[in-house]
Amino acid sequence: MGRFLFSPTSPAGKWLGFVTAVWIQAISGNNYTFSNYSDALKSLMGLTQLQLNNLSVAKDVGKAFGLVSGLASDRLPTSIILLIGSVEGFIGYGVQWLVVSQRIRPLPYWQMCIFLCMGGNSTTWMNTAVLVTCMRNFRKNRGPVSGILKGYVGLSTAIFTDICTAVFSADPSTFILMLAIIPALVCFTGVLFLREVPTSADSTQEKEENHYFNIFNVIAIIVAVYLLTFDVTGSHGRLLSLAFAIGLLILLASPLAVPLYSAFQSWRTNMGSNSGDVERQIKEPLLAAAAKPAQTVTTAMVEEVEVRPPPVIGEEHTIVEAMKTLDFWILFVSFLCGVGTGMAVMNNMGQMGLALGYADVSIFVSLISIWGFFGRIISGTASEYFIEKAATPRPLWNASSQILMTIGYVLLAMAMPGSLYIGSVVVGICYGVRLAVTVPIASELFGLKYYGLMYNILILNLPIGSFLFSGLLAGFLYDAEATSSGDGGNTCIGAHCYRLVFVVMALACVLGFVLDVFLAIRTRNVYSKIYATKKSRKSTVNPAAIK
Repeated sequence: MGRFLFSPTSPAGKWLGFVTAVWIQAISGNNYTFSNYSDALKSLMGLTQLQLNNLSVAKDVGKAFGLVSGLASDRLPTSIILLIGSVEGFIGYGVQWLVVSQRIRPLPYWQMCIFLCMGGNSTTWMNTAVLVTCMRNFRKNRGPVSGILKGYVGLSTAIFTDICTAVFSADPSTFILMLAIIPALVCFTGVLFLREVPTSADSTQEKEENHYFNIFNVIAIIVAVYLLTFDVTGSHGRLLSLAFAIGLLILLASPLAVPLYSAFQSWRTNMGSNSGDVERQIKEPLLAAAAKPAQTVTTAMVEEVEVRPPPVIGEEHTIVEAMKTLDFWILFVSFLCGVGTGMAVMNNMGQMGLALGYADVSIFVSLISIWGFFGRIISGTASEYFIEKAATPRPLWNASSQILMTIGYVLLAMAMPGSLYIGSVVVGICYGVRLAVTVPIASELFGLKYYGLMYNILILNLPIGSFLFSGLLAGFLYDAEATSSGDGGNTCIGAHCYRLVFVVMALACVLGFVLDVFLAIRTRNVYSKIYATKKSRKSTVNPAAIK
């Protein structure tokens, strides 16, 4: 009975898979933690800021090879994709740990770039497996799914940082060891339970999904507030820090209550009824367009060939069909403006803090992570709500985040007292919104059939943005402002070090705002149809409920 209740195709098994997806996302943001150990690499290898930034670009370039994981997601099961990601991350971060812990001599620069690239690429396999599987399992709740999963990715930096600070006093070598071991162990739980299963078939199941997603949202917010409280309350004693770490692990385990409750409900239903469980896989996208009439073309050999018109926005697209549309490239470039500049801040936060006189920048890394979570989880749920209530185009949320991010960069450029705190919060929120909202937008405009590859093409903006805004812009301008420190590296102290960098990134966000508004105008008909579909489905009485 227990095996039946938690089988992957059962309701409880489906939610158990989602819980493992949450855990995987909670540890798959290791690519955002570079600032926690970048200074150790810089001093150990005697790097200039430009060289260090190019190392961070190398880890982000790993996401460019996410195209491979995207192609694999349409051909390999979720378990294999997770295994590939876990093994690659273990090797990539494991070698970094050997270097930082000085168990081996520093490798040549080009070899370090390769291993950082491997570590960065490992997360694309994890994220692809989780997002593609869960977006297909919960097709009618794409916003909440994206917000919750991307939210935990945002929290993962704070989870790693705070646990390491609490237990190991923020030792950089121990921190990297955690990045190598923990994701590999957690991915094995996903191998056992996460797979594609039938989606909800009626309004009763949809209502149940909404209820459970609300529970996941509440738990995630509690985790974020718990982390934030630990960060803002200053230094803690050894005993209190250990108690915090134990409490955090309990909170991360608490989502298990959902599949356990679902299993209990299924058991109670099965005990009171002998009715069979009819499962039906729904293959159509959320916005189900009427099938276009096929045209028959007679060739010279008197053969009849069926030709269908190209799809319109809101229908299933192949990768080539999607990339031929203007909407795809508007989404691509606007995404670059938001996440590219955000990556530059996260990659350079260590040096930004030191330039402004902060000896410990871990608080800023955690702030970006935690507020990035709030941006992801709120925008995912809120954008879904406003589609259902007012047919509000989801790209408008991206436009709003670009304006707020512009303000954040202006504040950072001004370098007033406390501006780094405010800037960290603002950049975190807006970066989170961009990631959480763009994920369902791509599926709504171009469909889910080739979503794995589509997602990874959009994620190319992370290495491209890292190279443009972090490697080139921030690296060159910082070194131009820097003075020789006499220890083989270059340092810059003062507000002027990054001022021009922030100004350029603010202008990039203004461009992103214009593109997002334009996309919202072009896609308003798509969201009007999604609104009508959701409204009509809610007004339809479920036949099973009458019985």
